[in-house]
Amino acid sequence: MLRLRLGPADLCRVRFADRLHPVGTTMLACQALYDAEAARTAPGPAADAATAAGRVRSAASVLRHLLPARGRLPDFLTPLDGLESVAAGLEAIRAAPVRRVRAEVAAAYAQLPATPLRRRFAEADGETMGLFGRALGIWHDAVLAPHWADLTEAHRHHVAGATAQLATHGLDGLLNALHPAIRWEAPTLTVRTWWSASLSGTGHGLLLLPSPLAGPHPRVLVEPGRPVLVVYPAPVPHLIRGTAPDPLGRLLGSTRAAVLRRLAGPGRHTTTALGRAVGISTSSASEHAGALRAAGLVASVRDGGAVLHRLTPLGTELLDAADAPPAAGA
Repeated sequence: MLRLRLGPADLCRVRFADRLHPVGTTMLACQALYDAEAARTAPGPAADAATAAGRVRSAASVLRHLLPARGRLPDFLTPLDGLESVAAGLEAIRAAPVRRVRAEVAAAYAQLPATPLRRRFAEADGETMGLFGRALGIWHDAVLAPHWADLTEAHRHHVAGATAQLATHGLDGLLNALHPAIRWEAPTLTVRTWWSASLSGTGHGLLLLPSPLAGPHPRVLVEPGRPVLVVYPAPVPHLIRGTAPDPLGRLLGSTRAAVLRRLAGPGRHTTTALGRAVGISTSSASEHAGALRAAGLVASVRDGGAVLHRLTPLGTELLDAADAPPAAGA
């Protein structure tokens, strides 16, 4: 049980994270999707994780060997920085001091048998960290990226509900309605999480993040000079679970179909914005946009330092046909 004493400076800065963290979410998903109860909150990614094959299965094996199967993760693996993409998150992980990596990984491995790969990971060996980063990227692109729009919508759905709770019942009502494992009795926030301590807030606020992939218990990250991060389980709403077969995903691949669908929405579709919206790196977004352009589905133009993408008439026609409701009697 974690008891967190919050002062006025923390309570004046309670806010919600504006979006999911690609690498942080992936780290949590590596545990959550292999827990039957937690996986039910995100059935789409859970199904993709369960049926992964080839290089995705190999990547999953690396991650499952190097990460604890459940419980607290090393804090450096869920950084606050690197929100822009998987690549940015991995860069934030690589920037962690070696002493911190050794201490946190050693603590995480306390109940696990030592293996050569785990020893090298605990020593922050560059080659092993590179292997870990590549595995994480492969697994994210195959398991989470196809569902990133739904995961993002779930996050927005819960933030909207919590905002209404705050407006109606105040801060006390908000904090006590976040999750059954979180209780607020001023000035202490009690969280039933994977570790126990009695701490004071950092004076930099409280950052709340509802996530379909938090796992069975809330997660708490406390770092000096930063807001306290509380990630808590928030299931994907039934109406956006998207469990129906996706013919466009079967035709183009689920990630490429997600890119195409994103281009049908409002906004300025730069390569960076596409990657952020779908939950893939900018380089991966560029690769997918290039393949769609080569097929005549997307047109791209340079605008200063950015490249803007839009659907062609053929792309619009394909998307309309794929997402049209089935004919009556079908």
